[in-house]
Amino acid sequence: MRRFFSRLYGIVRCGASQPHAPWFLAALSFAESSFFPVPPDVMLAPMVLVRPCRALHFALLTTLASVLGGLLGYVIGYYAFELVRPLLYSWGQWQSYLAVRDWFDRWGFWAVLIAGFSPIPYKVFTIAAGAMQIAIIPFMLASLLGRGGRFFLVAILIAWGGGNWSLGCAPTLTGLGG
Repeated sequence: MRRFFSRLYGIVRCGASQPHAPWFLAALSFAESSFFPVPPDVMLAPMVLVRPCRALHFALLTTLASVLGGLLGYVIGYYAFELVRPLLYSWGQWQSYLAVRDWFDRWGFWAVLIAGFSPIPYKVFTIAAGAMQIAIIPFMLASLLGRGGRFFLVAILIAWGGGNWSLGCAPTLTGLGG
């Protein structure tokens, strides 16, 4: 099993250094917030390890794509919840959905903000927010703060823990093209 993960890590790390990797990171971040089961951290982490000077850039890209994907999740919940309900059951996320509904009833804005750090998949929050018709502006603001907090924290800790900032680079937001 260790050999499998070592090989998989090598593949992901190699892919993370490719010029098109930021596009895949953005696509994964967008999809994960509304329908895809794999969190963007699996691409964000190796990309930061390969290019630690770009840690903040990758965190910003991940955050913005995730928030836009969250908007799609909101729209899905708002307009098509009855179509999504059976999927929540089949994915084993129905209890998570009920927990999220309870959180929204209790804490509203703060539930979305905390969702960025919660073990419950973020897509459950975005779909539930739409289904419950949570106000869109507070939803987007809370998503930006919550997801941004998570992804910037992950990127900074990985860049710092990777020890590569000592090479004279500091993470920047410049060169947003990749």
